[in-house]
Amino acid sequence: MTEELDTFRDQFRKFLAKDLAPHGGKWRDQKMVDRSAWRGLGEMGALLPSIPEQYGGLGATFAYDAAVLEDVESVVPELTTGVSVHSPIVAHYILAYGSEEQKKRWLPKMATGEMIGAIAMTEPGTGSDLQSVKTTARKQGNSYVINGQKTFITNGQLADLVIVVARTGGPGGKGLSLIAVETAGAEGYRRGRNLDKIGLHASDTSELFFDNVTVPPENLLGDEEGQGFVQLMQQLPQERLSLAIGAVASMERAVKITAEYAKERKAFGKSLLEFQNTAFKLAERKTEAMIARVFVDWCVERLVAGDLDTVTASMAKWWCSQKQVETADECLQLHGGYGYMEEYPIARMFVDSRIQKIYGGTNEIMKLLISRSL
Repeated sequence: MTEELDTFRDQFRKFLAKDLAPHGGKWRDQKMVDRSAWRGLGEMGALLPSIPEQYGGLGATFAYDAAVLEDVESVVPELTTGVSVHSPIVAHYILAYGSEEQKKRWLPKMATGEMIGAIAMTEPGTGSDLQSVKTTARKQGNSYVINGQKTFITNGQLADLVIVVARTGGPGGKGLSLIAVETAGAEGYRRGRNLDKIGLHASDTSELFFDNVTVPPENLLGDEEGQGFVQLMQQLPQERLSLAIGAVASMERAVKITAEYAKERKAFGKSLLEFQNTAFKLAERKTEAMIARVFVDWCVERLVAGDLDTVTASMAKWWCSQKQVETADECLQLHGGYGYMEEYPIARMFVDSRIQKIYGGTNEIMKLLISRSL
């Protein structure tokens, strides 16, 4: 944390609370965040903070991304998933592997919110097993022709730029490449329905169809074909840390709003917080949130220093998402019947948290990666 970052966060939180938070209910109802909100985030400099200034970002470190994700989750959680895909993930694939022309073409528009990014990994029959991707990108003449289907794609309805994990070679990871598709006017590109989820109702999640979608060879990310799997593995620590950051902010918010509720709610002549069970449960969860906070802050430091390894990032993603789900569950219980009502934030946090153990690599995959280090 720096004084400059503190100043940025103070203004950013005020903007979120005043200009965006009042629209959360509407976005949940329409299953999508308005584009105006994306442009507002861009005007605040909150979309691509760790992208160099020459490409439209702030030229800051990942600490700014972490701060943005924390504040969004704390004030307008409807935005968290979309922003976490757009900024720390899609933009950084372009920064790390894109050509100078690609960076100048896409990143400035992503920084302003004019262009919204998505990454298409998951397929109907392929989740965590990325080496089994079936979507193909074949060279025909001087173009790539993409065919296949993707599902569970965050920002899928709004995306102007989709990074597609496609097979350009033989089986396994060595045959994969990352190819960018600009969706406007892309013949053969089709969005499916905005999928109905049990949570994250404001986040658009889509099926995407590619039927002979033609893109120029310049849309390949990297110097040559077959680098996709390595690129994915290199970027996953930052993606998984981003999920852990959101989990910590959610845990802290759950404890805070539940403590406030427990002070006001009366039962048997005293507040809920005066009952030992309530106080002890919240004491446990506050302690775990603090442990998560310290660990994740240390991971952010490691990422900024350039030495956050896959195993440590997997630990952060697994443990923090697991504790996020447990915290939401216990805090809902302390709300009693009101906790089951969608108008209460804790109810939404309960259903929203569950996906954290699945996307970004399931927690079972995280444990597999950690166990290999033993």
